[in-house]
Order: sequence, then structure tokens, then C-alpha cells
Amino acid sequence: MKRLLFLPAVLCLCAVFSPQVQAQEHYTEGPVWVVNYYRTKPGKFDDYMKFLRSNFAKVSAEQKKAGIILDAKILLQPNINGPNDWDVAVAYLYPNFAKAMDFNQADFDKAEEIAAKHYRETNRDKRTATNDAARLPIRDHVATRFLREVTLKPMP
Repeated sequence: MKRLLFLPAVLCLCAVFSPQVQAQEHYTEGPVWVVNYYRTKPGKFDDYMKFLRSNFAKVSAEQKKAGIILDAKILLQPNINGPNDWDVAVAYLYPNFAKAMDFNQADFDKAEEIAAKHYRETNRDKRTATNDAARLPIRDHVATRFLREVTLKPMP
């Protein structure tokens, strides 16, 4: 009886994992992007760009030096498709999903140190409140996506 149950179980496992095996045939997995999509409020695009230049550019450069992230980018969408679409994307590159999604105390401590130095405020709650007061009136969060880079393998 145990042998009769073993074979269907093995076949089910093979069926479940076969799409992943096939997908790996075509590409090699790379780093992971965490992309936050925002819609700037009417007439506030320049204000948001100034905010990003003053804060995001400097903080993300320090995070990159500290090894918290691999890279960071600002992406713009020139063709807005409705009131719920995004116009500015803020993207952070991590080496893998674990680094992008799992809490790491050492990385958190490094990021806190960088933020405290940049904003000249060691109290995280005060820093967040100050940042929120500056950015919330000029943009709305639309979505966050996790995207995996892949490198296509050459055809045989």
C-alpha cells in the first residue's frame, strides 16, 4: 500500500517543480529591484525632484557605499495613462530576494546611521515625521513591485 501512495506523490512533486526547472533553462537569475511607484500631485513635480535630489540621491549613495543596496535609480514615465498611474518610480537594487525582503539588523543599523547623519536627527520618529511633512503633500504612493533581473542564456 505504501508503494502505491509513493509513486503518485513523486509524480505530483515532479509536476509541481517542472515549470521552475524549465524556466531556468532559458535564463540565469540576477539581482532584485524593489520599485516604488509614485504620482506627483499637480504642479508638484519639480518640488518632488528637488526633494529626491536633496535626500534620495545622497542617502542612496551612502547606502550603496555601505553595502546595503547595490544600486538605486529614479525612473520617469512620460506618458501618464489616467489619474491612478505613476509618473516617478524610485528603485533600489538588491543582490537577491532575501536581502530585499528580509529584515537584517546590521543593514537596519547602517541605514539608521546614514539617515541620522544626513537628516541631522537621531530620533527615527522625528525624522520620519519631518520627511512625511515634506513629501506627502507633493506625491502619492501608487504601488510597490519586486522585480527579478534575468540574463537570457544563449541559444545552442
